[in-house]
Amino acid sequence: MSESWWITVSGSSLAQGDLLPDCLLPVFTDPTPRPDNAPVEIQVKTQRLIVVTQSCDLENNKTEFVALCPIHTLDEFAEPNVKFKNRKKYEGVRKGTHHALHMLASPEDPDNNDKALVVDFGHIVGLPLSYLAEHAGSLGERNRLRSPYLEHFSQAFARFFMRVGLPSSIPEFK
Repeated sequence: MSESWWITVSGSSLAQGDLLPDCLLPVFTDPTPRPDNAPVEIQVKTQRLIVVTQSCDLENNKTEFVALCPIHTLDEFAEPNVKFKNRKKYEGVRKGTHHALHMLASPEDPDNNDKALVVDFGHIVGLPLSYLAEHAGSLGERNRLRSPYLEHFSQAFARFFMRVGLPSSIPEFK
């Protein structure tokens, strides 16, 4: 049996790699720009998110907003992403060849690939630190990535942002 990738924590303290279920997330239903001070209709949904803001910034109150990404079960992710209904597509995610996606072992069953989780780095949201700390405190026990899985996750997130596309490259060796 593999070791768990997660530790159990409680309280309102946040760190990178915290798994936060049932976060309230505002959704703008009408993208039309509004004149100054015009009311805007916003829906609210709940979503499971994982913290991507650096732990040191959270611990030292260096941010008012926390960056988070959605984290899905394989079935949840495949629903709107039909090419992932074929489970073989997840092998590329597991290997790290899909830069916008990162796979994490299940907190409950790390040896079962069918229970793995997919983080979508291409969908980043920001929520107030004060809201998230209060929410985290209300959850009781929750999961946090542990080392070295946290550093691997952080590195994957960084790789997603540091990619550089060149207009041309060195010709292929023949």
